[in-house]
Amino acid sequence: MDPLFNSTDLLNSTTSSNDTNKLNRTVYSNQFVQPVWRIVLWAIAYSSIVIVSVVGNVTVIWIIMAHKRMRTVTNYFLLNLAFAEASMSAFNTVINFTYAVHNEWYFGLIYCRFHNFFPIAAVFASIYSMTAIALDRYMAIIHPLQQRMSSTETKVVVGVIWVLALLLAFPQYFYSNTEMLPDRVVCYIDWPEYTLCDLKKIYSVCVAILIYFLPLLVMGCAYLVVGLTLWASEIPGDSSDRYKEQLTAKRKVVKMMIVVVCTFAICWLPYHVYFLLQQFFPDMFEKWFIQQVYLGIMWLAMSSTMYNPIIYCCLNDRFRAGFKQAFRFCPCIPQGSYEGLELKSTRYLQTQTSVYKASRMETTVSTVLQASDDMEQPKVKAIAGPGPGGAAVGARPHSSSLDLTSNGSSSRSVSKTVSETSSFYSSNNLQE
Repeated sequence: MDPLFNSTDLLNSTTSSNDTNKLNRTVYSNQFVQPVWRIVLWAIAYSSIVIVSVVGNVTVIWIIMAHKRMRTVTNYFLLNLAFAEASMSAFNTVINFTYAVHNEWYFGLIYCRFHNFFPIAAVFASIYSMTAIALDRYMAIIHPLQQRMSSTETKVVVGVIWVLALLLAFPQYFYSNTEMLPDRVVCYIDWPEYTLCDLKKIYSVCVAILIYFLPLLVMGCAYLVVGLTLWASEIPGDSSDRYKEQLTAKRKVVKMMIVVVCTFAICWLPYHVYFLLQQFFPDMFEKWFIQQVYLGIMWLAMSSTMYNPIIYCCLNDRFRAGFKQAFRFCPCIPQGSYEGLELKSTRYLQTQTSVYKASRMETTVSTVLQASDDMEQPKVKAIAGPGPGGAAVGARPHSSSLDLTSNGSSSRSVSKTVSETSSFYSSNNLQE
């Protein structure tokens, strides 16, 4: 996050002048003094970002961490996104505003380096978390038979994202410096000068490509293919309820993430355009009104950190239930069903329903067998159908009851039990 002007250029122009004192008074003077009422309005605007962003993203982190069933691949990346946005909002938004308003640095060299370093890393982590979600949605919908990422693999990907983010932002940290001017202190990035290339321009262009244009291109292509797959064809009329529920759930997730990506793109586009223009047309940024333009652009970029929790709450039932639970003490929040937060995916619900139906079937069959055993043995044999070769095959009531009432712990065991239950009614191939 560079200041409004390049302080290195100011220092160079001053030292090369014959009339040093005159240039000190003109160049070093702070021309961005604002009236109090304008500072108050901007302070309210920036403070609202910090409050909404920190509270909202911390709530998102709590919803995911405190509820085991919310710890899915997509939600792990949303957790990383929430952490990056809450951190940037808490540690940089107010400092950025203070420096932009006064154009004077009050926080020392260490925080100057952190101030220039961390936003690049946080934005990198944010947008590549969204990119990972887009690729995960692409693989899940376009290639559903391929194995999904496990929770361990997801955590490794998050770690790699942060390592790359820190490496990309390291030059900002390494070249950051503070300079004492006659009437104020400035924080700036003292880029080295080379005759063959302009390192500052090269780095600025690379950052804009890596943390904005490239990931947006990847996400745009991924969501375009996913959207065409999910919305281009209508749901067949004879489709099962399970298929319709799964398709509807996938559409909701993709719709939510498309809104998140579009919001990020809109908020950060003016910021990147501003700094790219500053690198190639520096004279445009010496106008008296540029401070207000910068404050507006910076507010829009920083505001991207507060929109995602609102989007989750509006477009996702489980996150909405979590927010209602977190803010249940507020009188304006309607009472919602907290059980909605404890539900898993549609596949989980279908599996649980199958387990419940299988359990009821096993209980019914076990009861019939037990009653038959208490009354008379022939009735059990009467239930049995013809075995191989047409001969009637008998059954041991006790062993049959034990086999049919064993409730497996996995879906494979449940399927096997249901299969054995069905075969009892059809052919009764249990051993005597």
